[in-house]
Amino acid sequence: MKSNRILYILPMLLFFAACDNISVDEVESMPPVISSFEPQTAPVGAIVKVMGEHLNNVTEAYIGDVKVDIVEKVSDKRLSLRVVSGVTSGSITLVNPMGRTSSSTSFNCSFAVPEITKEKLQSEVEMGDEMLISGSQLSSATAVFFTAVGHETGHEASIVTSSNTEIVVKVPYVEESTARITMSYFDGSNEAFTPLVSAPTVTVIRYVPSFDAFTLGRTAVGKSIVLTGEYLNNIDKIMVGDFEAPLFKEPSKITFTIPAGDFADGETTVTLKAYYFDNNESIILSDSFVVYVPFVRYWESVRTWAQGRTETNEYVSFFSPESGIAYENAKWKEVLDPVAMAHNGAQWASANTPKPGVVSDEEYNSVLPYFFFSAVSGNVLQINSPANSNSQLKNFFISFEGTPSNDYRVPGGNNTIPGTPILGFRYLNPESSSPAESTLVSKVLAGQIENINEVLFPIDVDAKTIAGISITSMSGGIKSDKWCDHQTAELKDDPGYKLDAVFLVAYYSNNGYSKDNPALNIRRLGIIHVNSIDWGVYSTSNYGNSKITFSCYWQKYDYDYSKL
Repeated sequence: MKSNRILYILPMLLFFAACDNISVDEVESMPPVISSFEPQTAPVGAIVKVMGEHLNNVTEAYIGDVKVDIVEKVSDKRLSLRVVSGVTSGSITLVNPMGRTSSSTSFNCSFAVPEITKEKLQSEVEMGDEMLISGSQLSSATAVFFTAVGHETGHEASIVTSSNTEIVVKVPYVEESTARITMSYFDGSNEAFTPLVSAPTVTVIRYVPSFDAFTLGRTAVGKSIVLTGEYLNNIDKIMVGDFEAPLFKEPSKITFTIPAGDFADGETTVTLKAYYFDNNESIILSDSFVVYVPFVRYWESVRTWAQGRTETNEYVSFFSPESGIAYENAKWKEVLDPVAMAHNGAQWASANTPKPGVVSDEEYNSVLPYFFFSAVSGNVLQINSPANSNSQLKNFFISFEGTPSNDYRVPGGNNTIPGTPILGFRYLNPESSSPAESTLVSKVLAGQIENINEVLFPIDVDAKTIAGISITSMSGGIKSDKWCDHQTAELKDDPGYKLDAVFLVAYYSNNGYSKDNPALNIRRLGIIHVNSIDWGVYSTSNYGNSKITFSCYWQKYDYDYSKL
């Protein structure tokens, strides 16, 4: 008998459970219902409470035709809306996936006028700092303006936060140290403004940059100029004629480099001007500044790193004298030398002598000439031509972190790949018995190299000389024990080691280098002046954590043997 009762009751329970599910689904699938809302009238920024049914799944809300913010869904029977700028009057409309419903009565927007409490206004503020403004009806303000006394046009401040009684703004640029604060608001039909004549004032502290006395002479493209003064960190940019100069700024010092621009070779007179306060004001540093474009490319104080995989290494090891860029190691594979990667070592034959016919002339010419320094055995560094070795590049990494380590090698693996460009180096001895050699070193150290051409640097193929200097010893790699007297007996960090090592550089055409006669097939000539080395030990085995600082001169145009 008990089992019969259970069998009777179970279907009933299942029936009622099914009915409950259907009821819930019906409730959730209904369009919203608005029974009332309050207040009936309120200003922009006010919160309106809407009561009704099926409000939990409301996705959009409107007052009239203007979409407003849904601030909070309190329950299925109540939600809150915020009146936004642009609302005037109209029914409240709620939308959910099942439909939309509008209120039977209209909401009317009251248009409050924001007012600043002058007594609570701070007396002074720095330009660019945040400022608290207290008052009433501030949520109705659509913008805040600072207008310098004596001016009619103000500058809009960025609003950081706002409420009905407080606004925090970022003080904008103003032309004078005293400014009036006004606000804009919507008056129901147009944008209106609080009156300027009665607006409260604030003292705006303007830290105007000023320079100590200086003298500017003719300055070559690529050279840096250092000026001192006060508030120089407020300088936004320095323009050399029509071209912006790269700069590094501190409060009392600013350093800028004369940009390449498109100045003609020789001297060009331009205006040198510094801009500050978001480029609104400027100082003319010189109205007759002379930019000098040498007939060579010149790159000053370049810094590159050897191959040690350390935290301090900046992983910038490859320099192109053609572009003047020190390339990040991570860009070697795809940006600097993709041709080397494409052939994956098939071009290798011997040092600076690739296998003929593997790399086409078009491919070779698409790669910028570049060079690098590496740590080698004997506790020394070496300057390298990319094509001089197929085992050097794989020892350079793109970052300190990352495993497996082979994936972070410059070629993307432990691959034996030579670089594409073929360069030769000839160390120039300042104490050479050759007057041509010692004189050239003296000119480099004195900064007197203004041109590299066929007249000043004639190549004698038969004599195997350049500018009267024998180049029979020109090589794709020279160890530092040949050009630096740094001790090699023991490994130890030795930062800021000064030297003046000068190299004559030849960049060869595709398959153009000949060990028997390195005066053949030269495309461009250059000069490297190594100024200092921060010797750094890597893993107690070599100087791979070293940073090398140097300057470089580079011929602008391909060498023309027919002019000899």
